[in-house]
Amino acid sequence: MAVSPKKTTKRRKRNRRSHHAISPIAYSKCVNCNAPVRSHNSCGECGHYGEKANRG
Repeated sequence: MAVSPKKTTKRRKRNRRSHHAISPIAYSKCVNCNAPVRSHNSCGECGHYGEKANRG
């Protein structure tokens, strides 16, 4: 037979969800133009990725 479900208390539910918080987006600066760039992405202003130029 199946075990009857028990009520999940607010405390137990909130403790379980304490790790679900959204962390802020980490930005770094482009080495070429100092614009804010997300990590592991090319710059939207000048197209550089690290030391490489990806645009024209």
